[in-house]
Amino acid sequence: MLHVVHHPDYVSPAAPGSSFPHDKYGLVMVALQESGAPFAVHTPELMPRNWIDAVHDATYVDEVLACAVPPDKTRRIGFPITPRVSRRSQLSPGGTYLAARLAMLHGYAANSAGGSHHALADTGAGYCVFNDLVIVAHRLMAERAVERVMILDLDVHQGDGTAALTADDPDIFTLSLHAEKNFPVRKAQSSLDIGLPDGTGDEPYLTTLADVLPRTLDEFRPSIILYQAGVDPHAGDRLGRLALSDAGLEARDRYVARTAKQRAIPLASALGGGYGADRMAVARRHADTMIHLADEMGQPSRSTASRP
Repeated sequence: MLHVVHHPDYVSPAAPGSSFPHDKYGLVMVALQESGAPFAVHTPELMPRNWIDAVHDATYVDEVLACAVPPDKTRRIGFPITPRVSRRSQLSPGGTYLAARLAMLHGYAANSAGGSHHALADTGAGYCVFNDLVIVAHRLMAERAVERVMILDLDVHQGDGTAALTADDPDIFTLSLHAEKNFPVRKAQSSLDIGLPDGTGDEPYLTTLADVLPRTLDEFRPSIILYQAGVDPHAGDRLGRLALSDAGLEARDRYVARTAKQRAIPLASALGGGYGADRMAVARRHADTMIHLADEMGQPSRSTASRP
């Protein structure tokens, strides 16, 4: 059974001048329904202000909540902050938090939004408003639900905001496997960065993942993995520069889940990036990621020597 966190208010109409596909979050749920896979839907609450403030500057949080983000920050984010966008920006971290809590009960759970890994302390960037991954990591540790958190970022873009916000925290390990020449131009320093050349396909990608993920988990020994499961490494993605096939994405996700399960580490995923003119095709990739992760976490554990 797939446990997925979703709220109708994840979907908001595009603001004037914005091309960001906020409807993707609703289409993902349509894709899940069409798949025939069994799933249970859980409804998140707004992330309380004090937990957002623990990661983001209070002035910036005020701007988002009041829908008064100045033009320079609006440009960095990529869309205006309307009342609907402000609300979903508070719901999305609440969704990743609920997914993490559900993962601790069931082994795996997914947020059908989130993965806002470009958001910095004092501004959003790259279609990201609040950094749900870091907010949730801080909250889980402050509540003593976990001791150490790994943020595994397999989006095609480096999680620069996540890296910057966690740089001084030894209890959060950030692993980013991304296209080196893609956005952002100026990379931050994750705990471990693997920059891949343009056009990297299934075999070298999966080999690299298998080389770094097990040893990193065994050395850091996280209590939970927050997985930024972007599907933009796909060869057909409009903003990607890598070349994974559908089968490659499936192998990636199954390997992540299998590697976590072998070590009894709960896994919670956030949606992350995925872009293209055929929004339903992108939504199906996201839905497939959730389905494959849930399926693998539900299978008997295999040898730790297994490869993608």
